[in-house]
Amino acid sequence: MYIYLYDNFLKEKKFDATVKAMETRLTDFGIAGKIIRLQAMANPESIVEDEIKRGAATIVMVGNDATFGHILSRAATCGTSFGFLPVGANNSIASVLGIPVGVAACEVLSRRRKLKLDIGWISNRNRFFISQLHIPPSHFTVVYDEKFQVSSLGNKMELVVCNLQPFIWREKGKDDLVIHPQDGKLEAFLRPVARRGLWRDIFEEPSIFPFEEMTVSSASPFPVEADGNVTKEKKITIKLAKKRIEMIVGKERKF
Repeated sequence: MYIYLYDNFLKEKKFDATVKAMETRLTDFGIAGKIIRLQAMANPESIVEDEIKRGAATIVMVGNDATFGHILSRAATCGTSFGFLPVGANNSIASVLGIPVGVAACEVLSRRRKLKLDIGWISNRNRFFISQLHIPPSHFTVVYDEKFQVSSLGNKMELVVCNLQPFIWREKGKDDLVIHPQDGKLEAFLRPVARRGLWRDIFEEPSIFPFEEMTVSSASPFPVEADGNVTKEKKITIKLAKKRIEMIVGKERKF
């Protein structure tokens, strides 16, 4: 049985035609199912667990990158297969998974090409992150895999930890996408601030390193954003979760 979790933004009139066309296509493929419209304060983990108890075999997220992160940061290890139907803008994760935006995504879902993908875990809220974790330019110390240490010293540093969502640090160039969501590692990008520009910070080229566990600490609180959740922390641990997520992907995936 398929369960479709609709993001709250899909109630906007401009998405009516796309959503109706997708529902028709899903019926044509014989995979229409129960629709649940998520409210702003809904707990996706509770919803997913309840639907699994009722016999759900596949949970399908309908929305964008924020939808994807909001649901899977809580429900990633609920023990079911997940699908994704991207709608509208802000859908960088869909292209990584090889899923087209809009009605064409229904065909990918119907083919049920499934892969086990790595997921990250962050200690501050005991949650998973699926797409990307970001620490804006701050003063902090990084220790990864209990072997290597990097400190910001005088200049601030930016840290991005990628899982499914790529980190693009130049406006052009195909070499910017470094995604390995099946290699048993997370990828970290560390960029020192070279100087302050007129409108924004000017960064050095990033250092890129894979890791399994990382600790980030500082004497002063620093902001941490993971799948849309922003907190202030003095110390966090980031590591690869022991479990993987089973995800339906397209043949044009980028890994």
